[in-house]
Amino acid sequence: MFGDMKTKKKKYYLAAIAVCLLAIIGVFIYYFVGSFSNSEKTEYVYIYDGYNLDDVSKQLSPFASSQALTTFRIMARHAGYADHIRSGRYAIRPGESTLTVFRNLKNGHQEPVMLTIPESRTTDRLAGALSKKLMLDSAAVAILLKDSAFCAKQGFDPDNIVCLFVPNTYEVYWNTSLDKLMARMKKERDHFWNKERTDKAQAIGLTPNEVCTLASIIDEETANNQEKPMIAGMYLNRLKTGMPLQADPTVKFALQDFALRRIYHDMLTYDSPYNTYRNIGLPPGPIKIASVKGIDAVLNRVDHDYLYMCAKEDFSGTHNFAKTYQEHLKNAAKYSKALNDRGIK
Repeated sequence: MFGDMKTKKKKYYLAAIAVCLLAIIGVFIYYFVGSFSNSEKTEYVYIYDGYNLDDVSKQLSPFASSQALTTFRIMARHAGYADHIRSGRYAIRPGESTLTVFRNLKNGHQEPVMLTIPESRTTDRLAGALSKKLMLDSAAVAILLKDSAFCAKQGFDPDNIVCLFVPNTYEVYWNTSLDKLMARMKKERDHFWNKERTDKAQAIGLTPNEVCTLASIIDEETANNQEKPMIAGMYLNRLKTGMPLQADPTVKFALQDFALRRIYHDMLTYDSPYNTYRNIGLPPGPIKIASVKGIDAVLNRVDHDYLYMCAKEDFSGTHNFAKTYQEHLKNAAKYSKALNDRGIK
């Protein structure tokens, strides 16, 4: 009988222990393994430098369940996260546990962003585009891109710093510093300017930066990629003969008026190193970030004898080419009449 009582007590204790373990497991699952987010889609939080635990909680609270947020804060305090918060862009996926979310934020496991370098006309616009995708201040970036010492550190100057950027899409971290971004862009540029492209540039007597400068003008002359090699051939003919490029887009850039639809004679005398009506040769640098199509159009230009071009009077975005100035004047007259007929000033 004594043995039976001992057995019953043992079973009772084992049952009590089992219940306690199940309760502990239940609590653990509820608070640590259960879904952190109430959202049915992936949410992103942006943690800036200098954030404290309250700031992080405010970022998480719109979609976090109340018990998950409480658990997160408890773990943050006991694991030292509150004293070592890492900036970054973090993805919070549906069904992801509170423990997983906490580990990702604590260990800095960010979700990268896809950064597309736009074909910006100015460094100010480039800075603005970068700040929209990255944890960068647009004003600070714009200042640095105009700073001679900073540009020299990258191997460029303020006039040609945009040659560093190849307009593609890159996977980067949201909190990357400007120095690290520039290093990445340098690596991508070196990859882009492979031996084939550098050999082609050398064959036409231009440096990669000069190719980018000419390509930027061509990009502004037309959006028709098929015509770009023809225009490149014409401008290269002018460079070879010492004739001014006389490119209207450079006048717009000099005036910083990109909305101009018509260039008048008095604008052609505007004093600027970018005005290719006043100055022979290429301007000091690109008038925008050159497109890949524009660069390759210069490197694979069409060889011909044309020295002049004028936009077609049908406003198709393509051009009439001419070998002589007299022929060019006829084309220009047709285009001028078309502008007048449409009331374009």
